[in-house]
Amino acid sequence: MAYEVEEIKFSQNIFYHLLKKGELNEKDDKELFRAYSENERVMNLVKQQGETSDSVIEKYGGTIYLIPKEDNDFLGYSKGELKAELCRSNANDKDYYLSQFVILTLLVEMYGSQGSSAKSRNYLRGGDLLNIISSRLKEGAEKDENEQDNGGIAFSNMQERFESLKSGDRTSRSKTTKEGFIYTIMKFLENQNLIVYVEVDDMITTSKKLDHFMDWNILNKNNYNRVLVALGEEEYE
Repeated sequence: MAYEVEEIKFSQNIFYHLLKKGELNEKDDKELFRAYSENERVMNLVKQQGETSDSVIEKYGGTIYLIPKEDNDFLGYSKGELKAELCRSNANDKDYYLSQFVILTLLVEMYGSQGSSAKSRNYLRGGDLLNIISSRLKEGAEKDENEQDNGGIAFSNMQERFESLKSGDRTSRSKTTKEGFIYTIMKFLENQNLIVYVEVDDMITTSKKLDHFMDWNILNKNNYNRVLVALGEEEYE
């Protein structure tokens, strides 16, 4: 299939925009957005460039996204980089998995609706999230002790790391405190344009970007039920 020069230029400009911004909608650049949305040949060229860059290009809810694949350490984050961003110094894998559990718990609390949107609540307070995490870790650790199925999640290890964090007040920013650990993760998610964290009110809301990902990409029924089972919740039928 021979592409026209104009189609190639459009695809290159679109992909360059995605590399810089991570997303493209009509407000960003009407001409580029329409070229992708209305010309299948341009869209295919952009998707091919994404594949070459170990990424996926998808359009959700009126926005085109560049999504690095899981093992793409160049455009995304490696495990070591995430550990350095989210955890205290000298953190080990238990700390890393605890940070991922915090994010997973936030997603389960914010999403799960079976309606037109997966979103089930508009906001969650950081203090409430902290209490939910503590409760889920305790319940999971008790299952570990009783040798019950925990979906492959080592709750005892994560609870050990969580309880090793000091208890501070809501304004603590140190990664060595429970409150500071949660704060660090929330600010990281906010910097990725996935949530909005209103510090003065200790309030977490999700962004349209995260809503789109959850509705169209991440939150299919099988994935969500696996998460619910791991967290000790009932599956949706």
